Amino acid sequence: MNACPVREIFAPSVLGSASTWIEGESPMAQISSTGCLAFATAISLVSSPAAADTADMPSAIQAKIDAARAECANFDSGEFALEEGAVQRVDLDGDNADDWVVNEGRFACSTAASLYGGTGGAMSHFMIGSELNSIQNQGWTTTKFGPHTVLLARVHGSNCDGINPTPCVVSSVWDEEAKVWRSASAAWE
Repeated sequence: MNACPVREIFAPSVLGSASTWIEGESPMAQISSTGCLAFATAISLVSSPAAADTADMPSAIQAKIDAARAECANFDSGEFALEEGAVQRVDLDGDNADDWVVNEGRFACSTAASLYGGTGGAMSHFMIGSELNSIQNQGWTTTKFGPHTVLLARVHGSNCDGINPTPCVVSSVWDEEAKVWRSASAAWE
């Protein structure tokens, strides 16, 4: 556990780009335990934590959460919880409008520590407009590359002809016309 679990206390929007925080080491990991309380106090005075506004959550996103809640309840009557970062609003396609993301790695079940993920990561569901697409990953972020917003996801090393610790990343861009994520697997010479 992080000596300064600020990312567990504050919404990613308070401390930086929401996509930067998913399952990766945050800059907060660099804060010493002695400076943690002072920093957390200072940040809380500037901005209060806020989860993604779920008032207008699309039914497809709610269905993913409801299915996970039922799965937890069916596993020894577990209690389900959404941890910080489970539901996020992020611009995935570069249109300056926030899209929906659900990160199952941020789901919790009181009776099963690894119900929603394992060494291969966890499912993340990305919704742009009415299109919902999912990928199992060990963390993700977005970046701008020319005119494109690129989704980068760390995936299990077996996707790169290795084993779990083998570094492996998939990059994808949203094709608005075809309504699909586009990725390529190019061979290096």
